[in-house]
Amino acid sequence: MAQDYDSPRNKDEDEESLQALGKGSQNTSGDIDDDENAIAEDYELPGADLSNEDSSVTVIPMQGDEFICSQCFLVKHRSQLAYTTEDGQPVCKECAA
Repeated sequence: MAQDYDSPRNKDEDEESLQALGKGSQNTSGDIDDDENAIAEDYELPGADLSNEDSSVTVIPMQGDEFICSQCFLVKHRSQLAYTTEDGQPVCKECAA
């Protein structure tokens, strides 16, 4: 349908459409709150009892080109080595910065 944008507007129609938009946004705000509550139910709070949960994580041993940073205790690739301390402990670039 063609719209004549040059024709004068009827203010009653504009006010009615604004009221309809306002009513529509009020209805959708309730839906959003319900969705947020449903999402929040899926999360576990810290300190929750997880004794009956099984976790399947594959642990890969440290590779020959990796080291454990003596500052942050993370396994890093040798390209992340900043320096070695006097007693031979490696330090990564992030901790050295």
